[in-house]
Amino acid sequence: MSAITVEGVRPKKKTSPRKRAQRIRFVQYGVLALVVLLAVLFVDGRQVSSAFFRLDLIEKTLTQGLPLAFLNTLAMTGGAFVVGLVLGTVLALMRLSQVAPYRWLSMIYIEFFRGLPALIVLMGFSLVSLAFPGLRIPLDPYGTVWLGLGLVSSAYIAETIRAGIQAVPKGQVEAARSLGMPSGMATRRIVLPQAFRIVTPPLTNELVALTKDSSLVYVIGLTATSFDLTKYGRAMSNTYSNMTPLVIAGATYLLITLPLTFLVRRMEARGARAK
Repeated sequence: MSAITVEGVRPKKKTSPRKRAQRIRFVQYGVLALVVLLAVLFVDGRQVSSAFFRLDLIEKTLTQGLPLAFLNTLAMTGGAFVVGLVLGTVLALMRLSQVAPYRWLSMIYIEFFRGLPALIVLMGFSLVSLAFPGLRIPLDPYGTVWLGLGLVSSAYIAETIRAGIQAVPKGQVEAARSLGMPSGMATRRIVLPQAFRIVTPPLTNELVALTKDSSLVYVIGLTATSFDLTKYGRAMSNTYSNMTPLVIAGATYLLITLPLTFLVRRMEARGARAK
């Protein structure tokens, strides 16, 4: 049988993926514009300003104790990161060791602290004197924060460094060994420097996460001189029954994390160009 055609009827053209993507973007722009319009029409600007952006409270928050809280947050984060980096490097080497007990111990440690919330670990270290009377963590409360957050962070850092070590070409290690270099020296001088260059971006991401985790230190006893940004913002908000100090504290965290995030993107882009 011959094919039946209908005169005057043209077949429909298929929409190209590019035009379809353009239409989807236009719909998204329209939805966004609608949301902004509804926010402008129905949100009480005066109420929002009074609850979150009171000018007098912004001035008090910035001048009374924010600089000290900012420095405390940097000190707590930096100390915990150093503990996590040193311990994480040791754990990564143990994880790759040919000695089986080292591998088992490191694996148990990593899985244990990766499975525990950092909040629980901090609370446990803050109450250690109840279990062991007379035992005091040095430089408390900073020592408590460094150990608590550092132990949790080291479990994640260990896996990151392990991946970096495994990414180093084995031929370089074999060449060093063929020249008579001991295994430990080859690891220190050849493997670890290259591994750290590889894992610098994810380690910086871990530093960003650790900065935000430092807000959990409110669960331990802190004096006014050792307040971190979150504790300081909460105390000011409770004093004045207003959210403005917490908003300022959150914005201050961004002053720390945004430059680090930008640095990670630059390093990742540079690494991609190098490839």
